[in-house]
Amino acid sequence: MQKTTTESMHEHALGLDLEEPARILSALMEGQTDAAACVHSASDAIIKASKTAAATIRAGGRLIYAAAGSSGLMALSDALELPGTFGIDRDQIRVLFAGGPPWLDTFRGGPEDDAGLAIDDIMECRLTDSDCLIAVSASGSTPYAVAALQKAVEIGAATVAIANNSGSPLLVAADTAIFLPTPAELIAGSTRMGAGTAQKIALNLISTLMAIDLGHVVDGHMVNLIVDNAKLRSRAANIIAVLAKCSEDTALACLDQAGGSVKAAILLASGAADPDAAQRLLESNNGNVRSAMAALNQGFGSEQQRA
Repeated sequence: MQKTTTESMHEHALGLDLEEPARILSALMEGQTDAAACVHSASDAIIKASKTAAATIRAGGRLIYAAAGSSGLMALSDALELPGTFGIDRDQIRVLFAGGPPWLDTFRGGPEDDAGLAIDDIMECRLTDSDCLIAVSASGSTPYAVAALQKAVEIGAATVAIANNSGSPLLVAADTAIFLPTPAELIAGSTRMGAGTAQKIALNLISTLMAIDLGHVVDGHMVNLIVDNAKLRSRAANIIAVLAKCSEDTALACLDQAGGSVKAAILLASGAADPDAAQRLLESNNGNVRSAMAALNQGFGSEQQRA
């Protein structure tokens, strides 16, 4: 069987274990840099995937990740951060990880070969044609990821595939194929290195572009973050103060008045009559703070407009 790129021998691997640590580290770092650089070639597909994801979330559908092994960890990392960072409803994010939580302790590879398990997981989560499935696999042929994506196609859901081998089954089957042409791993087959790095970057880019599209970022600020600890409360106060051009004390007072909603607090600090008025502004502007602030500047929802 012909070896895939992710299983091939790196040209600098021979005698690697005999080198000094500094030389080995330099080679490993070069591999990470090369992996990161390859993501540029997938820019168009990444943009397409982000638009699909944003449309799905905006319409009330779910973003569902399906993967196994190291690729599963990359997907899990991205998915778990979206609710807190960008305020995406937790019910709209789901991760199908081959083997489920028990395998996160032992991290054995067996479940990744179980295509039937993937289909069961798809059916258990009640995937519909309103959802978007993102399947991730370095080889692009992992049975769990491929079966999950193929079932999603059959159901009519939007599908995105991320893989590091061209022409692989995962890429061929998806609506949006993100091919990350990472070079051979310095440690053959260790896709937690180069391939995993490229996958994490691609996932970061998709979800961040999605959040910007949804209006959850203004001037580089996370205006829809969930404030659930002291650090994030301080960050939220700074965001409100900067965007509404007010003091941090005012920002904190507005944050409390808005029940922890950073978006609503920004509008309150900018002159919205009350939390209800701020919420109406957000709803009439599809949750986009910039648009809501523009409407507020025109007198809609301001103190002066209160009956």
